[in-house]
Amino acid sequence: MNALARPAAGPALHAEGIAKAFVSGKVRTQVLDGLSLSIDAGELTLISGPSGCGKSTLLAILSGLQKVDAGRVTALGSELGQLDSRALERFRLLHTGFVFQGFNLFPALSAREQVELPLHYLGLSRQQARERAVQSLEEVGMTPRMQLRPSELSGGEKQRVAIARALAKRPELLFADEPTSALDAANGQMIIDILHRIARTHGTTVLCVSHDPRLIRHADRVLAMEDGRILSDRRPAPPAAMDTGTAS
Repeated sequence: MNALARPAAGPALHAEGIAKAFVSGKVRTQVLDGLSLSIDAGELTLISGPSGCGKSTLLAILSGLQKVDAGRVTALGSELGQLDSRALERFRLLHTGFVFQGFNLFPALSAREQVELPLHYLGLSRQQARERAVQSLEEVGMTPRMQLRPSELSGGEKQRVAIARALAKRPELLFADEPTSALDAANGQMIIDILHRIARTHGTTVLCVSHDPRLIRHADRVLAMEDGRILSDRRPAPPAAMDTGTAS
């Protein structure tokens, strides 16, 4: 199925010598400078670090939402810098899903309608879109609430709808930007568990940016960033191997 069916031809994401700066008036701020990394398929990779360290900029570049000043990014074998705006938009539509801190839900739509909406752009029929939306909402435990609008949902429920919306596209790449920062401990735990399960069961490459320390023990791999550089790259022990009697 999608990523699992794709032949193993190198990493799902690869960045080589990427640089990015932002200019405001006469002030030029170098956010990333010569950064290189590879992200393996079918894993939940966490990019952690303090606010302002460049992790969200890195996520935007790896997902094709921002262009680099120098270097190159290859995603699923395609060099993003070589794609024109229409090709890049189509690449994101077909291969990527996004989950944001602010949920990005439409106030007037029910949970099911939120999930169905992007599926119409993929060319699915009304019936196919509905079936896939219900399936994705069931996977995140939101079937009983799928007729409700965002104002009737809790923060954790809204984020689960947002994940279902991304998951329904069956993306090979799933990007999550601070998905738990607006949530309490219990809901944050649930969201990271869902993201990890998606990586395991669907073979999806999940790249998550967060400064939430609760997420670290649930990631397959943790990249720690500071001042636009990767300071460490490690693989935490699986939660099952840890002392489950300790509090979060």
